[in-house]
Amino acid sequence: MICLRGHHLICLNFFNGEGYNREFIENLKEILLRARKEPVELVESADDVCGKCPFLKDGICKDEEEIREMDKIALDLLKRKVGDIVYWSEISNILPEIFSLWYKQYCIPCGYLEICSKTFLFNSLLRLSS
Repeated sequence: MICLRGHHLICLNFFNGEGYNREFIENLKEILLRARKEPVELVESADDVCGKCPFLKDGICKDEEEIREMDKIALDLLKRKVGDIVYWSEISNILPEIFSLWYKQYCIPCGYLEICSKTFLFNSLLRLSS
């Protein structure tokens, strides 16, 4: 079973093959392939994505406090909680409902905005939320 923290449930939908380094990118590809087939357990700390992140030190993100707040808001928007088991399709179905709130609060100031905005899904949701 895949383990993901809250914000990854949203942000991974906009992955387009770019990331910190090759190892990180390959890990994301594998996680997405598995997430589309397997259940996902929601966790409150470092998850399967974080495992290959260069900013993870001793199991803690360099921005852990900020990320935990982002995870909490993501889970609230998705009406889920830590420990829940979800399926990727469930999250994909909820995304259009919550995207405009997520976009305003987290996408606009995010360093990945330019990368995510290259995806069809991101642009489709942005148009829907305007």
